[in-house]
Amino acid sequence: MDLPVYTKQQLALRNGQDKPQIWVAYKGFIYDMTESRLWRNGRHYEHWAGQDLTDELSDAPHTEAVFEKFVPIAVLA
Repeated sequence: MDLPVYTKQQLALRNGQDKPQIWVAYKGFIYDMTESRLWRNGRHYEHWAGQDLTDELSDAPHTEAVFEKFVPIAVLA
């Protein structure tokens, strides 16, 4: 799988506010959550899009298996 690479600064713009895309990173991969009803306006409960959520997953009521529903679109530099 040959995915494009984005920096944290590029990821930060895909927050549903600065740009319409809603992206989040987890364990080095970037996922597009734009179509997810749980990420309306770039927010999912107390989490904001455009960020690396790896360290925040321990606070979530779900496991990392939630990411299996999504295909990574890029790699986080």
